[in-house]
Amino acid sequence: MAAAAGLVAAVAAALGALLMAPGLTQPHGEGSPEGSGSGAGPRGGAAAAERRPLGRMDQALLLVRNELPAQGLRLAARSGACHQCLYQLLAFVPPSNGSQSKPGMAVVTVDTQHPLTLQLNGSVGDRELCKIQYHFGEFGNYSLVVKTLSTSTKTVSCDLVINEGPINSYFPILFAFLVYMGILAVLIAGHLFMKIDPVRSWVYKKLNPRETDRLINSELGSPNTTDSISSDPTPRLWSTVSRQRLRSLDTFRGLSLIIMVFVNYGGGKYWFFKHESWNGLTVADLVFPWFVFIMGTSISLSLSSMLKWGSSKRKVLGKILWRSFLLILLGIIVVNPNYCLGPLSWDNLRIPGVLQRLGFTYLVVAALELLFTRAGAESGILETPCPALQDILPYWPQWIFILMLEVIWLCLTFLLPVPGCPRGYLGPGGIGDFGNYPNCTGGAAGYIDRLLLGENHIYQHPSSSVIYQTMMPYDPEGILGTINTIVMAFLGLQAGKIILFYKDQHKQIMSRFVIWSILMGIISAILTKCSKEEGFIPINKNLWSISYVTTMSCFAFILLLLIYYLVDVKKLWSGAPFFYPGMNSILVYIGHEVFENYFPFKWKMQDSQSHAEHLTQNLTATTLWVIISYLLYKRKIFWKI
Repeated sequence: MAAAAGLVAAVAAALGALLMAPGLTQPHGEGSPEGSGSGAGPRGGAAAAERRPLGRMDQALLLVRNELPAQGLRLAARSGACHQCLYQLLAFVPPSNGSQSKPGMAVVTVDTQHPLTLQLNGSVGDRELCKIQYHFGEFGNYSLVVKTLSTSTKTVSCDLVINEGPINSYFPILFAFLVYMGILAVLIAGHLFMKIDPVRSWVYKKLNPRETDRLINSELGSPNTTDSISSDPTPRLWSTVSRQRLRSLDTFRGLSLIIMVFVNYGGGKYWFFKHESWNGLTVADLVFPWFVFIMGTSISLSLSSMLKWGSSKRKVLGKILWRSFLLILLGIIVVNPNYCLGPLSWDNLRIPGVLQRLGFTYLVVAALELLFTRAGAESGILETPCPALQDILPYWPQWIFILMLEVIWLCLTFLLPVPGCPRGYLGPGGIGDFGNYPNCTGGAAGYIDRLLLGENHIYQHPSSSVIYQTMMPYDPEGILGTINTIVMAFLGLQAGKIILFYKDQHKQIMSRFVIWSILMGIISAILTKCSKEEGFIPINKNLWSISYVTTMSCFAFILLLLIYYLVDVKKLWSGAPFFYPGMNSILVYIGHEVFENYFPFKWKMQDSQSHAEHLTQNLTATTLWVIISYLLYKRKIFWKI
């Protein structure tokens, strides 16, 4: 155990040294951009390799040279990630004094995360002179030369020149991947060596046999039941329960949680590890619905277990109410992002949040399952008119309730009048939709939160505020979106019912997962028209749109199928290391939020504008939580509420 922790700590240190090595921040060779009629600038590759990148992360330097003698230029830009957005003025470039030696010049910084469309308009008549689409590279140095090709035809050319090549900011991700693959290779090699009898005997001689078993099993990820056997009957009971527990569920939960921790810590400041600005998906948008999904699956299994062991429904309901209350309380008091605005007070307390939504969702779904559960349904004793739907029809009251909730969401979203906004508006506001609805962020969802909770009690800096420049506060964990979170958890509940109904019938379980995944995928394709922006209901994490739920549940059923097959059916994978945080999910989530700004999870950086250093810090912090959850697991410390 100590050796494993030391190994991971050593690798984390090596990862930091590798990612922050000077070679990873040097620019690559230069070349002309597509569509540009010019080559590299005056500085060669050697000069570019020696320079130290200046400026801010995810930005490049653009020098605009105006050689037109008669008019100035207005330079505007629009991000490729900004749907139907207004062009934003970057600079006014004065005219040339009539000679090429003294052109009008302006220097601007441009975003490198997404492709940009640059628009140049002349100051005389505001005529569009040229438009250029280009994806700038991080820390690159570019020149945009505007000149007249022919005085007779007044033809204007706009040439983009690379003065200094950008760096490749994705190299740190490659190195991190190789380092973690090295960890995996070492663990697999160690496991294979331990299967060799002479090696195993030598290890047993050098180490305490009991501790050696623990170390071996920790690398395999399988719980050691022999350590639980003693004269005390309680450990025996724990051991029996642990053997019946599906490891795939904890592995799924742990995988979602670890990705969530990583992206919450910053994800190396890469845009695809941040939440999507509005419509669409990034890696960060996957994990919360998966966590909700597996929570629903666990509800089905845990309630079934408690009722089979003789607990009364009243007692179970009391536990549901208490757990929901604790989750909501922890979310409001402990994990509250408005702490950064000063001491916690009712004036700026954020009421919605991740734990708050989890708590309320758990309350509704668990109470719904407890209220309408029927004896014999899970064992297949009840007869159903359609055998193909025998895991659905016994629960028809629950489905009616969920469908009614969805009808409420649809009616409120598309029919509720919102002052100053078109009915059924699903956009980000700000400069989106050509700036026609700047204060309509989120449509009905945002309006309901601001009306019922107040602007000071919801999230102040939504993901749309950067690209779409929205000024209105908007909460991605608001009231209206909670309805579809309940739907997501209920689909996870259905996965749990499949596991219970077809117990130990692995082919039946996996085939049902495939069917549900295909069904959810078809619904998503219809709702979105297989388009990011043009569908009936786009995929949107901020709104928790129904297409977002069906898409995420499609992925969740497939992912659970794969993990279930590898971990519980074929036992090709123990679930490590994700299994360990999955067994202590509440502790890891709250812990990573509370200790986010404390060493060793965070430290003062030498270069805060380096993706490599941010990635090192975020991966180290995430790895530490995996180690902590592993140590807690070995000591059988589990925080359950």
